[in-house]
This record gives sequence, C-alpha cells and structure tokens, in this order.
Amino acid sequence: MLTRRFEELDEEKVFKDPVHRYVHVRDRLIWDLIGTKEFQRLRRIRQLGTTFLTFHGAEHSRFSHSLGVYEIMRRIIEELKNYVHWDEEERLLALAAALLHDVGHGPFSHSFEKVFGTDHEQFTRDIILGDTEVHAVLERMGAHFPEKVADVIAKTYENKLIVSLISSQIDADRMDYLLRDAYFTGVSYGHFDLERIWRVMRPRDDQVVFKRSGMHAVEDYIMSRYQMYWQVYFHPVTRSAEVILRKILHRAKKLFETGYRFKHEPGLLSPLFRDNIGLADYLRLDEAVILYYFEVWQDEPDPILADLCSRFVNRRLFKYVEFSPTNLERYTELREAFTEAGIDPDYYLVVDSSSDLPYDFYRPGEEGERLPIHLLMPDGSLRELSRESDVVEAISGKKRTDHKLYYPADFIDDLSDRRAAKLRIKELLK
Repeated sequence: MLTRRFEELDEEKVFKDPVHRYVHVRDRLIWDLIGTKEFQRLRRIRQLGTTFLTFHGAEHSRFSHSLGVYEIMRRIIEELKNYVHWDEEERLLALAAALLHDVGHGPFSHSFEKVFGTDHEQFTRDIILGDTEVHAVLERMGAHFPEKVADVIAKTYENKLIVSLISSQIDADRMDYLLRDAYFTGVSYGHFDLERIWRVMRPRDDQVVFKRSGMHAVEDYIMSRYQMYWQVYFHPVTRSAEVILRKILHRAKKLFETGYRFKHEPGLLSPLFRDNIGLADYLRLDEAVILYYFEVWQDEPDPILADLCSRFVNRRLFKYVEFSPTNLERYTELREAFTEAGIDPDYYLVVDSSSDLPYDFYRPGEEGERLPIHLLMPDGSLRELSRESDVVEAISGKKRTDHKLYYPADFIDDLSDRRAAKLRIKELLK
C-alpha cells in the first residue's frame, strides 16, 4: 500500500491546453506544486520575452510551458513503462523536475540576465531548496527529495535516464517549447510528430534512444528546431526589442549608481541595481513590474531613459543592417559620427550577435560537448543519428552566427540641420 507521500487526488484534475489538448494531474504532489506562489508567478512571465512585439500571438507564459513539459514527461513515463520499472519516488521525481525546471526564470529572462548577471538556474535551485512554498511541498516526500529534484535539473542526478528526459538534444523541454512557440507565433516551422517520437523511444544504458524505423520523425524534430531558431527565436525585430530592453536597464542602473534622482523611483528594481538581490526580492519581479517602470519612466527628465522606454512601450524599434564584427574601423567611424551628431553611441549604436548549433555529435574533450542522439538498429546496435540521416548530417556540428548593427533611423532622419553628418552616417550604414 502506498504511503501518503504518494497520495493521489480524489479526482483527476485537467488543464485544457491548446498544444496537448489536456494536461492531466493525478498526484497530490504535482497539484500542490502548481498551487505554490513561486510556480504561479510564472503566469506573469512570457515564454518568449520580447517576441510578442514581432509575433503578436506570442503572449504565452512560462507557466503554460512548464505544464506542457510536465505533461510530456508524464506521457513518456507511460510510454516507457513496459521497458522501465519506475520506482514510485523516481516517477514523481521526474514529474516534479519537469514541472519546476523553469521556476527560477526572471522577467524577460535572458535579456535580464545579460544586464544584471543573474542566473535563473541558480534561482531555480534556491527556490527548490530555500524557504519557499515549493520547498515545503517537496519536503513532504522526504528530507532529501528537494535536493534530488534540484540535482535532476542541474544534470547531476545519478539516474541519467531521468536527466536525459529533461535535458538533452531531444527532451521534454524542447519538445514542448517548439510545438508551443510555433502554435502561439502562428508559424508552421516548429511542428513535428510528437506521438511518433514517443512511440519509438527506448531506454538503453541510462539514455533514451530511438528505433531506426522512427528516424524520420527525429529528423523532422531536428529541422523544426533549426527553422524555429532562425525564423522565430533569432528574428531581427525581436532582437531589436531586446537591444532596447537591455539598454533601458543599463541606463537606469547607471543613473541609479550615479545618484540620479528619479521622478519615479525604481523601488522593486533597487536590489538589482545594488547587485545584491536575494531570493525574496527576486520573486517579487515579473514582467508586469518591469513594464510598469518602463511606462512611468517615459516621463523621466533623463532624455535617454525616457526615449528608450517610449520606444519599447510604443514599439518604435531600432532599424538594422548586416554587420561584420571584424570591421572595427567602420564601427569606430560610426561611433564618431554618432557622437558628432549628438546621438550617444553607447545607447543608440549596438552590435548584436546570435548563433546556434542545431545538432552536434559527441566530441570528447570539447567545451560544451553534447551527447548525441542514437538510433536503435534492427540488430540491437546503436548508431549515431547523423551517421544514418543525410538530412541531419548536413547540419551537424555547423554553428551558424548572425551579426546585426542596430540604430535609431528616426534620429538620423531628423538630422535635417546637419546634412553633412546625416549623409556621413547613412553612407557608413550601407
């Protein structure tokens, strides 16, 4: 008989979901984790940051994504039950880790981290192990259960099969965000046959492999990921919004450090500006908080902060041109020309780079090495995916990088009384 640690709900709970149709919750542990204030906070953080300014449907939250990752993990466990004996605690461990894998994300996650040096993975660990409602719920499973959940998310847990299901080149996290992000952005690139991938999964030596007969479904997944990165995640308009977002936060932090008297004090952002934010202050931050400050800072006396906030709030984004970061002479000349025209290049002339490695095979000793995707051949042997798939082989190990130079075209167009400066800048931007 199961103890109360493994208690099930009297009645199954379901969340209606546009991607998976339903998210099913039977376990008391999962239901109570969803109800914690730390997890509910994820409703107020978008999954795709500034992408809603490019694809207007991309308003979905990290809350819905986290539920989706949990549901995929639940389905994988069901699919693999004929091949893996899931200890009840390990089953709940895998589900809890899937649900909580993103709980430490901050508002506009990655842009936020670049400015303030925060680490959402560390905050995830702090939430799981600290004085939080999440920790209290997890601890009901045993004193060491929270640490185990944190270890799974950190990829240090001893059961590597569970780790690989949450963090690998084809995992529950990626499966959900590709499908979910494609759905909400309205694009067709991110779709692949999720159910087929589940059906061809097999456990082997602490990792998941895929039957050779299902190779084309895995190919489709890899190509979907490749297309989503370049058509959605690295979209230059989204990156323009991210550039402005980062510059707002840089400007506000610099003003704070120099003793500037804000018309609207930063309040909840002050611990960030002092570089000493703790967990309690971090958990008070969400995108509604950030957008509130951007709204009121449009009235600040500082012209740079006010302009940048107005640009973000009202979607007056920077234009961009292709740019090679090795062309330092051109960049130096542009900075000089901007300065002479009265436009601060520190905030209005920004080089932004994006890069992605869509799939890689194992290269021992290399920094950032990735465990490969293996196919299970009819004779029982394993073969690395790119050795069988011409499609995947064509993009394996090929890192693609894109560089753009962002600038305010309206400022340059307004240089009507400085014709020479205007012409020089436009010539350099060609």
